[in-house]
Amino acid sequence: MDEGLTGAAADTDGGAVLAEAWGVDVQIGAKAILSGADLRVRAGEIVTLIGPNGAGKTTFLRVILGLQRPRRGRVFRRPGLRVGYVPQRLALDATLPLTVERFLALGAGRGGREGAARRAAILEDVGAAQVLASPVRDISGGELQRVLLARALLRDPDLLVLDEPVQGVDVSGQADLYGLIGRIRDERRCGVLLVSHDLHLVMAAADQVICLNHHVCCAGRPEAVTRDPAYLALFGEHVARQFAVYHHDHDHRHGTDGAVLPLAPEPDDGRHRAETPDHG
Repeated sequence: MDEGLTGAAADTDGGAVLAEAWGVDVQIGAKAILSGADLRVRAGEIVTLIGPNGAGKTTFLRVILGLQRPRRGRVFRRPGLRVGYVPQRLALDATLPLTVERFLALGAGRGGREGAARRAAILEDVGAAQVLASPVRDISGGELQRVLLARALLRDPDLLVLDEPVQGVDVSGQADLYGLIGRIRDERRCGVLLVSHDLHLVMAAADQVICLNHHVCCAGRPEAVTRDPAYLALFGEHVARQFAVYHHDHDHRHGTDGAVLPLAPEPDDGRHRAETPDHG
């Protein structure tokens, strides 16, 4: 794996490339987890990985983050890239008397009054100011996800990585969390890479969708992916019909400064995209 690439990579859309992977293979024993998987995340862009359980989505995130070494392939991360990570689950000892304030302080790396004020401000920004003094063990699933998001934002990330960010959140709170993620992207101009099973919410929130089932089945803008035969084969035509209720046409993109820009044609870089499927 080559992680020593240098220089500020850029795409024809004008957004700086924050992280990219080419031809990633991961194998555990005799089992192939990923095969020839590609991914690219630009500044100001929300990229979502979807796919069935066991498709390799979390493994792909770990490769992108440098936490797992692929058997084959290359990974680029922009030099000096700051990453904020929200894990799929948090295992805490239920008997541990850890408050939210203390939990954030442990991950902030900044003490004193200035640090405390900053932590409180970020917690308020994600809509969870009311739990600052609460024990982590006592807060709800939705509140915990917002706390984990606040902890990630304390790093001032260029790239925000979220693995199943609405897990444990009730239905009424899921759309709010995705809306919050979109606002964070717009305000902070960071890239977002997330894994989710909530197809209708993902399609409304994402700029690019990658459909993964051990390999990249299809990739592109949400409205293109949902018409792709590989997507229909994985999730079924009934899912596509349900999605039509929630469909959101992406008639814009976001520049590196967060500004709304008209869509540009996708570059023909030889990648497997939803508009030109090739599963042979």
